[in-house]
Amino acid sequence: MKQRRAILVTDGDEFAWRTIQYIAKQIGGRCICRSHGNPTKLTGEQLVDLILQTPYDPVFVMFDDCGAIGEGAGEKALKYVATHEQIEVLGAIAVASNTHKREWTRVDVSIDCDGILTEYGVDKDGVREWEVGRINGDTVYCLDQLNIPIIVGIGDIGKMGYRDHVKYGSPITRKAVEIILERSGYDDSTNKQHSDFRETCRE
Repeated sequence: MKQRRAILVTDGDEFAWRTIQYIAKQIGGRCICRSHGNPTKLTGEQLVDLILQTPYDPVFVMFDDCGAIGEGAGEKALKYVATHEQIEVLGAIAVASNTHKREWTRVDVSIDCDGILTEYGVDKDGVREWEVGRINGDTVYCLDQLNIPIIVGIGDIGKMGYRDHVKYGSPITRKAVEIILERSGYDDSTNKQHSDFRETCRE
Protein backbone atom coordinates (compact mmCIF):
# COMPACT_ATOMS: atom_id res chain seq x y z
CA MET A 1 0.00 0.00 0.00
CA LYS A 2 1.36 3.38 -1.02
CA GLN A 3 2.31 5.56 1.93
CA ARG A 4 3.50 9.13 2.34
CA ARG A 5 5.31 10.74 5.23
CA ALA A 6 3.92 14.05 6.39
CA ILE A 7 4.65 16.98 8.68
CA LEU A 8 1.54 18.71 10.01
CA VAL A 9 1.48 22.49 10.51
CA THR A 10 -1.25 24.18 12.55
CA ASP A 11 -1.33 27.42 10.60
CA GLY A 12 -2.50 28.22 7.11
CA ASP A 13 -2.39 31.96 6.52
CA GLU A 14 -0.41 33.68 3.77
CA PHE A 15 2.79 33.98 5.83
CA ALA A 16 2.66 30.33 6.85
CA TRP A 17 2.04 29.21 3.28
CA ARG A 18 4.98 31.14 1.86
CA THR A 19 7.24 30.01 4.69
CA ILE A 20 6.34 26.33 4.46
CA GLN A 21 6.62 26.42 0.68
CA TYR A 22 10.10 27.94 1.06
CA ILE A 23 11.23 25.36 3.65
CA ALA A 24 9.86 22.46 1.62
CA LYS A 25 11.91 23.61 -1.36
CA GLN A 26 15.03 23.95 0.78
CA ILE A 27 14.85 20.37 2.07
CA GLY A 28 13.50 18.74 -1.09
CA GLY A 29 9.99 18.06 0.20
CA ARG A 30 6.54 18.99 -1.02
CA CYS A 31 4.02 21.53 0.25
CA ILE A 32 0.31 20.93 -0.34
CA CYS A 33 -0.40 24.52 -1.34
CA ARG A 34 -4.14 23.98 -1.47
CA SER A 35 -4.08 23.15 2.25
CA HIS A 36 -3.39 26.80 3.00
CA GLY A 37 -6.31 29.01 3.92
CA ASN A 38 -7.80 30.77 6.89
CA PRO A 39 -9.75 28.64 7.66
CA THR A 40 -8.87 25.34 5.98
CA LYS A 41 -11.02 24.87 2.89
CA LEU A 42 -10.38 21.22 1.98
CA THR A 43 -11.67 18.17 3.82
CA GLY A 44 -9.42 15.50 5.26
CA GLU A 45 -10.37 13.15 2.43
CA GLN A 46 -9.40 15.72 -0.19
CA LEU A 47 -6.09 16.41 1.53
CA VAL A 48 -5.20 12.71 1.72
CA ASP A 49 -5.87 12.38 -2.01
CA LEU A 50 -3.46 15.23 -2.71
CA ILE A 51 -0.84 13.88 -0.31
CA LEU A 52 -0.91 10.43 -1.93
CA GLN A 53 -0.35 11.99 -5.35
CA THR A 54 2.97 13.51 -4.30
CA PRO A 55 6.01 11.53 -5.47
CA TYR A 56 8.37 12.80 -2.75
CA ASP A 57 8.52 13.01 1.04
CA PRO A 58 8.18 14.75 3.40
CA VAL A 59 4.84 16.33 2.57
CA PHE A 60 3.89 19.49 4.46
CA VAL A 61 0.19 19.99 5.17
CA MET A 62 -1.31 23.12 6.74
CA PHE A 63 -4.42 23.32 8.91
CA ASP A 64 -6.19 26.41 10.24
CA ASP A 65 -9.39 27.00 12.25
CA CYS A 66 -9.38 30.80 11.91
CA GLY A 67 -9.98 31.25 15.63
CA ALA A 68 -12.99 28.93 15.90
CA ILE A 69 -13.50 27.54 19.41
CA GLY A 70 -13.60 23.78 19.62
CA GLU A 71 -13.20 21.45 16.67
CA GLY A 72 -13.23 23.57 13.54
CA ALA A 73 -12.67 22.64 9.91
CA GLY A 74 -8.90 22.61 10.30
CA GLU A 75 -8.90 20.22 13.23
CA LYS A 76 -11.38 17.87 11.60
CA ALA A 77 -9.15 17.66 8.56
CA LEU A 78 -6.03 17.29 10.70
CA LYS A 79 -7.49 14.37 12.66
CA TYR A 80 -8.50 12.59 9.46
CA VAL A 81 -5.08 13.01 7.86
CA ALA A 82 -3.15 12.08 11.02
CA THR A 83 -5.05 8.83 11.51
CA HIS A 84 -5.16 7.69 7.89
CA GLU A 85 -3.48 4.33 7.36
CA GLN A 86 -1.54 5.55 4.35
CA ILE A 87 -0.08 8.61 6.08
CA GLU A 88 2.94 8.34 8.37
CA VAL A 89 3.11 11.48 10.48
CA LEU A 90 6.72 12.41 11.23
CA GLY A 91 5.74 15.24 13.58
CA ALA A 92 3.75 18.41 13.98
CA ILE A 93 4.59 22.09 14.25
CA ALA A 94 2.19 23.59 16.80
CA VAL A 95 1.82 27.31 16.16
CA ALA A 96 1.02 29.61 19.08
CA SER A 97 -1.72 32.22 18.96
CA ASN A 98 -3.42 34.67 21.29
CA THR A 99 -6.22 32.26 22.22
CA HIS A 100 -5.07 32.07 25.86
CA LYS A 101 -6.84 29.57 28.11
CA ARG A 102 -9.05 28.42 25.23
CA GLU A 103 -7.15 25.79 23.31
CA TRP A 104 -3.77 24.37 24.15
CA THR A 105 -1.61 21.34 23.53
CA ARG A 106 1.37 19.68 25.06
CA VAL A 107 4.64 20.10 23.16
CA ASP A 108 7.82 18.08 23.39
CA VAL A 109 9.96 21.18 22.87
CA SER A 110 9.51 24.79 21.83
CA ILE A 111 11.72 27.18 19.87
CA ASP A 112 11.67 30.81 20.94
CA CYS A 113 12.08 33.89 18.72
CA ASP A 114 15.86 33.75 19.18
CA GLY A 115 15.96 30.19 17.85
CA ILE A 116 16.71 28.73 21.28
CA LEU A 117 15.19 25.41 22.33
CA THR A 118 13.19 25.56 25.54
CA GLU A 119 11.06 23.25 27.66
CA TYR A 120 8.60 26.12 28.16
CA GLY A 121 5.86 27.13 25.78
CA VAL A 122 6.08 30.26 23.64
CA ASP A 123 3.53 32.86 22.64
CA LYS A 124 2.61 34.17 19.19
CA ASP A 125 5.71 36.39 19.14
CA GLY A 126 7.96 33.48 20.08
CA VAL A 127 8.50 34.79 23.62
CA ARG A 128 8.85 32.13 26.30
CA GLU A 129 5.90 31.65 28.59
CA TRP A 130 5.69 30.26 32.12
CA GLU A 131 4.17 26.84 31.60
CA VAL A 132 6.36 23.85 30.85
CA GLY A 133 5.52 21.68 27.87
CA ARG A 134 2.42 23.43 26.52
CA ILE A 135 1.35 26.24 24.22
CA ASN A 136 -1.91 28.03 23.48
CA GLY A 137 -3.01 27.98 19.88
CA ASP A 138 -5.85 28.12 17.40
CA THR A 139 -5.77 24.67 15.80
CA VAL A 140 -3.89 22.65 18.40
CA TYR A 141 -6.11 21.03 21.01
CA CYS A 142 -6.69 17.81 19.03
CA LEU A 143 -2.93 17.15 18.80
CA ASP A 144 -3.05 15.62 22.28
CA GLN A 145 -5.54 13.04 21.04
CA LEU A 146 -3.30 11.82 18.24
CA ASN A 147 -0.28 9.55 18.12
CA ILE A 148 2.25 12.10 16.87
CA PRO A 149 5.93 11.23 17.47
CA ILE A 150 7.05 14.79 18.23
CA ILE A 151 5.28 18.13 18.56
CA VAL A 152 7.39 21.28 18.27
CA GLY A 153 5.91 24.57 19.49
CA ILE A 154 6.82 27.87 17.82
CA GLY A 155 5.43 31.39 17.45
CA ASP A 156 3.56 32.70 14.43
CA ILE A 157 5.20 31.18 11.33
CA GLY A 158 6.97 33.64 9.05
CA LYS A 159 6.54 36.48 11.54
CA MET A 160 7.82 36.82 15.13
CA GLY A 161 8.95 40.39 14.55
CA TYR A 162 10.37 39.47 11.12
CA ARG A 163 12.80 37.05 12.75
CA ASP A 164 11.19 34.15 10.89
CA HIS A 165 10.56 36.00 7.63
CA VAL A 166 11.51 34.16 4.43
CA LYS A 167 13.92 36.93 3.47
CA TYR A 168 16.00 35.82 6.48
CA GLY A 169 15.60 32.14 5.62
CA SER A 170 12.77 31.45 8.12
CA PRO A 171 15.32 30.08 10.63
CA ILE A 172 12.85 29.27 13.40
CA THR A 173 10.48 27.25 11.24
CA ARG A 174 13.42 25.56 9.57
CA LYS A 175 14.84 24.53 12.93
CA ALA A 176 11.45 23.05 13.90
CA VAL A 177 11.45 21.01 10.70
CA GLU A 178 15.04 19.87 11.26
CA ILE A 179 14.18 18.68 14.77
CA ILE A 180 11.25 16.66 13.46
CA LEU A 181 13.32 15.09 10.68
CA GLU A 182 16.19 14.31 13.02
CA ARG A 183 13.96 12.78 15.69
CA SER A 184 12.16 10.64 13.11
CA GLY A 185 15.40 9.36 11.62
CA TYR A 186 14.22 10.54 8.22
CA ASP A 187 16.80 10.41 5.42
CA ASP A 188 16.05 13.05 2.80
CA SER A 189 19.28 12.71 0.83
CA THR A 190 17.45 11.29 -2.19
CA ASN A 191 15.06 14.22 -2.24
CA LYS A 192 17.87 16.76 -2.05
CA GLN A 193 19.49 15.25 -5.15
CA HIS A 194 16.35 16.00 -7.17
CA SER A 195 15.02 19.14 -5.48
CA ASP A 196 16.23 21.49 -8.22
CA PHE A 197 14.36 19.63 -10.95
CA ARG A 198 10.75 19.74 -9.74
CA GLU A 199 8.09 22.01 -8.40
CA THR A 200 7.83 22.16 -4.64
CA CYS A 201 4.18 23.15 -4.46
CA ARG A 202 1.72 20.36 -5.04
CA GLU A 203 -1.65 21.73 -6.09
